[in-house]
Amino acid sequence: MSSTYDKIRHSSGLELIGDYARIARCIDMHTGGEPLRVVMQGAPEIKANSILDYRRQMQADHDHFRKQLMWEPRGHADMYGVLLLPAERGDSDFGVLFMHNEGYSTMCGHATIAIAKLAVLNGWVKKKEPITEIKIDAPCGQLKAYIEINNGKIQQVYFDNVPSFVQAPNVEVVLPDGQKIKYALAYGGAFYAYINAEEINLNLNKENYSEIIKQGKIIKKAVMESQKMQHPFEPDMNFLYGTIFIEKSNMSGIHSKNVCIFADGELDRSATGSGISGRAAIHYFNNEIKKKEVITIRSIIDSEMKVAVQEEMDFGPYKAVIPRVYGDAWICGFSEFVLDQEDMFREGFFLR
Repeated sequence: MSSTYDKIRHSSGLELIGDYARIARCIDMHTGGEPLRVVMQGAPEIKANSILDYRRQMQADHDHFRKQLMWEPRGHADMYGVLLLPAERGDSDFGVLFMHNEGYSTMCGHATIAIAKLAVLNGWVKKKEPITEIKIDAPCGQLKAYIEINNGKIQQVYFDNVPSFVQAPNVEVVLPDGQKIKYALAYGGAFYAYINAEEINLNLNKENYSEIIKQGKIIKKAVMESQKMQHPFEPDMNFLYGTIFIEKSNMSGIHSKNVCIFADGELDRSATGSGISGRAAIHYFNNEIKKKEVITIRSIIDSEMKVAVQEEMDFGPYKAVIPRVYGDAWICGFSEFVLDQEDMFREGFFLR
């Protein structure tokens, strides 16, 4: 285990609470309004050779833990979480596994921004000015986070994502009602189908959230049934994580609005860090943005993330980019969760 991971565990030791079985101790955060429950201690001890191996074992043997923290009554339909794990690579600081209402995602930008900031705030890594660098192992690969610091204060947080690429720039899918829509299929640590909201007359205002969720789920199912995801190296990545609706902006300095429906109908309150990574690849290879050009993208609740293409590279058969994603996160709670063995909802439930 990495020394950073050992330090995290030591700083968050648990004690017993009477007759109740403790589930976990957590720090709750949000990035642009999108929740993140950071599991400091309580995650199952699993002997794994990699983050992906840990993910497979969680799915097969320990999924009750995810449900207890993500589902009601401790969570809700749009809850998101992250487990802190030992580093997989020798030069990484620690590892992470993302989880949500449906399972375990391979990448999460809002969680990466939050956990990087938390690592500095809690002293898990040595603070260096002007920039503290953190390497994080995720299911999709190694992420490199940067925290800009001035006079001891955090000024800015951003990260370089894994190679992101466009699998299919212009695809058509037929929905159950016979409607045909066009989408782009791209990867930013996870696969997304990108749809122009105006072309399907979908209003992306927050008051229309239920219809956005409905359409996102319909389109996701149709794309999954008609299109195979093709990651060049890792079969575990070959699933459609979500649909992303895009709307142009007339506001100065704002490129567009980005609304992501992922997992089982979760609506991302943030602009979706992995989602705008895939968009960076789409825009770059469409010659709509240049290298190092920073664009600002708003979420459904008007929080913002920024993204820029840092470099271009070959990634298997694909031309790919390394996106740099900017955002900010805040701590909003400290939690201890316990389990009463007589509780009729010991594993939780999921009701939207």
